[in-house]
Amino acid sequence: MGEIIPKLSVLMEPVTFSESGGIRYLHFGSELIQGAMRIRDPNEIYLEYNQQMMAWLLFLESKPGMRVAQLGLGTGALTKFTHLHCPAVKSTVVELNPSVIVAARSMFSMPDDDRRLETLQTDAKIFVQSTKYQNLFDAIQVDLYDAICDGPAASTLEFYKGCYQILKAPGVMTVNLFSRHKSFEVNLHNICDAFDNRVLLFPESHDCNVVVIGFKGPKLEAEWKDVSSRAKLIKEKTDLPTNKWVSGISHENARQELKLAI
Repeated sequence: MGEIIPKLSVLMEPVTFSESGGIRYLHFGSELIQGAMRIRDPNEIYLEYNQQMMAWLLFLESKPGMRVAQLGLGTGALTKFTHLHCPAVKSTVVELNPSVIVAARSMFSMPDDDRRLETLQTDAKIFVQSTKYQNLFDAIQVDLYDAICDGPAASTLEFYKGCYQILKAPGVMTVNLFSRHKSFEVNLHNICDAFDNRVLLFPESHDCNVVVIGFKGPKLEAEWKDVSSRAKLIKEKTDLPTNKWVSGISHENARQELKLAI
């Protein structure tokens, strides 16, 4: 395990599990699902919104020296996927609850730390404000929810500005939001402010999640057919169901119908 930063007087949610139909679920002491894994295929990203969190692959070539930050571990689905399919990438996982880290390794097949994976037990809100990490990461994946699940646990403008600061240019952030909750507009507004309105949305998934994509760096322009070719290549190499990503993004966002320009 990587660096452990002790936290005092922080009440952690209990970590619990359930299984149904060959799927193992993670909970924080309630029936609300915090993550899932198909037991016979632990490296698959099972949930649709989790799959879409890998959308940075559409815009960034995986290359040696690339770094990705995962804020909020859950079952480790994104971390496992990156570790398996992006061998040139180093992942930094940020998770406050030590029980979640133990659960990801013991119940959800997440690998131990190695030269390509470090796990930090600390608060993501503190992590993104550290000058140590400024301009360090090519991609950031943000999925921060507590037991109540009434919106992201980190949602302020200051937090998203911190995310922007720790990204390189070019860099891409993906964030999981709840579309049918009052927190959605607040988070979207703050993301747009922090990322200078360079933001795209996926269509709402079946479980009412919306993945938001924020961009840092030079303006990005591309023909959608070229992005579709990239999506097809990702599907062939990783089996991610990317076949609907391009049509979904291009139709969901204003002024993006003819070409990608963000």
